[in-house]
This record gives sequence, C-alpha cells and structure tokens, in this order.
Amino acid sequence: MNRWAVVLAGGVGSRFWPVSTPERPKQLLPLATDAALLSDALHRSLALVPPERTLILTNSTLIDAIAALAPDIPRENLIAEPRPAGTAAALTWAAHEVARRGGRDAVMLSVHADWAVKDAEGFRAALSRAADAAEKHGALITVGVVPSRPDPGFGYIQPGDVVEGDLRRVARFVEKPDRARAEVMMRDGFFWNSGIFVWRAGDFLDEVAAHTPEVAPHLAAHADDLQGFFGAVQNAISVDVGVLERSSRMMVLPGDFGWDDIGTWAALRRVRTLDADGNALSGLVHSLASTGNVVHTEHSAVVLYGVSNLVVVVKDGLVLVTTTEKADDLKTLVQSLPASIRDR
Repeated sequence: MNRWAVVLAGGVGSRFWPVSTPERPKQLLPLATDAALLSDALHRSLALVPPERTLILTNSTLIDAIAALAPDIPRENLIAEPRPAGTAAALTWAAHEVARRGGRDAVMLSVHADWAVKDAEGFRAALSRAADAAEKHGALITVGVVPSRPDPGFGYIQPGDVVEGDLRRVARFVEKPDRARAEVMMRDGFFWNSGIFVWRAGDFLDEVAAHTPEVAPHLAAHADDLQGFFGAVQNAISVDVGVLERSSRMMVLPGDFGWDDIGTWAALRRVRTLDADGNALSGLVHSLASTGNVVHTEHSAVVLYGVSNLVVVVKDGLVLVTTTEKADDLKTLVQSLPASIRDR
C-alpha cells in the first residue's frame, strides 16, 4: 500500500516551562511515558508505515536532535521549516513532497508528536479505516475522537449526513467552546477535533489550490524551493481554517482509543499512571496526605505533605509551583518573567 506518515513535530511547548526549551521542546520530553513524545508517536505509526515513508516536519534547530532520537528515519525525511508558517503551509509542503516521491494517489496519514494514546492498536485501526475511506471516496478524512469529557480546551466536529457505516460528512467545525457549550455538544454527538487527518496527497493539494490563497500561489512559485515557499507565506493559517473549513470534501470517522492532547502540565494527570491518591509523579517524589498533584523533577527530591491540585516542576535549581487550574495559562506567567529566570 502506498501510504505515508507525516508527523508534525514543531513548536516549543511553552506551557511546559521550565522543562521545555527551544533546544529541548516538549516533543522531545518523556511526558506521557518514559519515552519522548515523538518516540511514542513514531512507535505508533511505524507499524503502519515504514521509516522510509515517514516524514517529520520540525523546527530547523531540532533536526540534529530528532535525527539522534529517530535514527531509522532517513535524514532527508526530516523537513526543517525555516520559520513558522502555520499548519496549512506545513501540510501543503508535506503533501507536495509525498506526491513528488510517491505520486498524487499516495495516502498521507498526518499526526502530531505531542499526543498520548492509550490504545495504540485501536489508533492504528482507525488510521487504516480512514486511509481506505480516503482512497474509496477521494475525500479528506479526519478521525473525530469520541469525547470522554466536555473539554473546553479542544475544538469540536459536528457530524453530518451518513456516507456509509459510521463514515459521515462533516457538517461544521467548532472552535474551542466554553464548558457549558461543550457539555451540550458532547450530549449531541459531536467529536473532538483531534488533528488526525488522512487523505491522498493529490486530493489535498487540489483543495489547497481551490480554497487557500494564503498558501497555494507560493507553492506554485516555489515548488522546488522549501526556503522560498516558507519565506513567501506571510499569513500563517491553520489547516483547519485555511483548508478544512472551506472544503466540501471533508468526512469524519469516529475514533475511541484513549486519545489526549498533552497541552499542559495538568494534562499529565489524565495520561500518566497515578498513585493511590491520584497524583502524577515523575522523579524522586515522596507524597503523604496529598491528592491530585502533578510533580516532575529530574534531579532533585520533592516532598509533598497535605496539599492538593498543585503542579510542582523542578529543573536545575529552578522550582515552579502553580495549581492544576492555572497551569492552562502558563504562557502568561512565562511572558511576565525576566529573562534571567525565563531563559536560565
């Protein structure tokens, strides 16, 4: 089968400060398991797609680190984005590269490097079903995750008309709602917008050409020049806004395999093994009469006594203490810090 995997592994992950840094961002950190998030992502996908057909899109500064982390992936498959230009541009270049190497009918499985998945086999089965649907219907397929809670931190998908079985057309995408609206959408059968996308490279490129003037002319002008393409895209736009919301070829398949987005320190309570008191602990930690905490320490010991719902992160003598609630807004804290603390 002519299938390719595309793993988006860019960004810094500032919500995981102080451990996540530009040189060692969250996708290279062991947050969900004892392996780096990117290693987990590759392990899940390589059962479907071999290394020589796996592309990793990342920051130009991370190529060497990712090459060391994933030595089986050919170096030419590590694509260095010279500047952030949005996921529409990144996936357009990836589809262009897949079509160049494998043909326009090659199926592209697009995933992110910063997810946790409890049921890897179920995840792979959903991707395989989506690939079959993309080939059969010439559609752009997204795997909508069956929500386990009314989470306002995710976008949602409203399924529309039935195509066949549980394959539905996408009625609409909904940006991150408030909690009350998320509860209603969960009750009404909406899916989480996971960011799992599957399509034939040529079909996606056709939709970009038809609907995404922010990107399409620059690909035509710089088809053999990655630097020129990314440099020409001035208006960074997400693939959801730039392509998917504008396309009439979107379809959704449901997926229920324990998916979660590792977006904040607080998210680790949902994806890591918890102790008897519901704490997510990593490193040398002793906890007594303490519940619902997240602790990450790499070299120092941490002792908790009689506290709840805290996030405690220790790195090289710097200690972050916040609550699981405020961890969602860590960017505000990081932006307020003097460089002497923020960048140490």
